[in-house]
Amino acid sequence: MYRFVLTRQWVCLTLVALALIPAMIKLGFWQFHRHEHRVAQNELIEKNLRAQPVPLTEVTSPGHVVPRADYWRAVTATGTYDSAHEVVVRMRTSGDDKVGFHVVTPLLLTDGRAVLVNRGWVPGGGDPRAYPPVPAAPSGEVTVTGRLKADETSGGSGIKDRKGLPDRQVMLINSGQQAQSLGRPVLGGYLELTAPVPSDGGPEPVPEADHDSIGAHMAYAVQWWLFASAVPVGWIVLVRREKRDREEAAAASAAREPATAA
Repeated sequence: MYRFVLTRQWVCLTLVALALIPAMIKLGFWQFHRHEHRVAQNELIEKNLRAQPVPLTEVTSPGHVVPRADYWRAVTATGTYDSAHEVVVRMRTSGDDKVGFHVVTPLLLTDGRAVLVNRGWVPGGGDPRAYPPVPAAPSGEVTVTGRLKADETSGGSGIKDRKGLPDRQVMLINSGQQAQSLGRPVLGGYLELTAPVPSDGGPEPVPEADHDSIGAHMAYAVQWWLFASAVPVGWIVLVRREKRDREEAAAASAAREPATAA
């Protein structure tokens, strides 16, 4: 009574089921690895944010590519803001998801090098191509503390580096690009300002990266694995139902034959 599983219809159904099982298992492991990555990243952010700040010049240099292990590391730098070479970064959001600009001001160090400081978010004006109203950076020598971030690239951020932008507006925060306009060495990466906190009316500080949420990746992984285990169970249920239906049809046909003969 199980020979029907060799019919074309059932062979196709079985092949689809056999293909779905490894695909769903693989999708489950993909979500599981995303969960592991998120947990590891949260631990890294937490560790680096809570670490004692170190001088920026100890962890980066001109042309240095900031490794992931140093992302969000607490650093300090002392120098003088160069407001003449300040730029704003387009299409950046505030803590409550309003679109505006990030203000990036070079900090000139005593050794002649510079570091880019993201001082925070400001709203745009009525004309998106006009330079927005930006509170002035503190004058004189200052010591700043912030989070070390890697240079932004189109490949890493997904943001297209558009050309032909208005003067002093950029799409990415990139030390190599700004070094060309500054005409001096710029330390790799940039500093995301956390202190001193700007006074009222200053740029809105960039919030910390989320390091509490782990997302639903683990739940999705378990869900895919449950789907994978349900496929063979469903196949067996369908086979048994088909067998029962065929048996009932055969019994009904046998019952009709004597009545027809009579």
